[in-house]
Amino acid sequence: MEILLPVLLAYLLGSIPSALWIGKIFYNTDVRTKGSGNLGATNTFRVLGSTAGLIVTVLDILKGTAATLIPLYIDTNIHPLVFGLIAVVGHMYPVFAKFKGGKAVATSGGILLGYQWPLFIVAVAVLLIALKITKMVSLSSMILAVVAVIYAIIYAVNTGDYPFLAVILVLAAFIFYRHRANIARIRAGTEPKIKFM
Repeated sequence: MEILLPVLLAYLLGSIPSALWIGKIFYNTDVRTKGSGNLGATNTFRVLGSTAGLIVTVLDILKGTAATLIPLYIDTNIHPLVFGLIAVVGHMYPVFAKFKGGKAVATSGGILLGYQWPLFIVAVAVLLIALKITKMVSLSSMILAVVAVIYAIIYAVNTGDYPFLAVILVLAAFIFYRHRANIARIRAGTEPKIKFM
């Protein structure tokens, strides 16, 4: 139980389908039936607007943060990053939404906020700059993943925190895997671009 309870809690936190619940409760809309059909912040912005998109972004970030901080309120010897990673899996494959969730970006950011907040600040800055230049959320997210890996390598070499590097590598792999359809559209020149930056 000492292992199962916090692991289950992390997964359930990650499984909270913020976009689905916000859409249904406040907008009478299932975001899975519109736009890209994805249960993430980007599709929420597209379908429900900026207010809902910002709320879902914050909630998805906080899922990763809350999971990473589980060792603060449940006695466990498991590394906090493991819980964050499990929350990201929950976000991608949520039990509350038929295991079809988001693309791991915001919840991964929540891990950074809970464990290595300077990288979270860097991540937000990189994402905004990349969005300004590329106008593509998907490409900006993958650029962010690469920058996070570079940061984690430098950090691990200087501090010896190789578990952090390992988790960042896994998260980056998740992000690229979840964006494989976007990669195909980017190559074809058909990836949608944002209009607000």
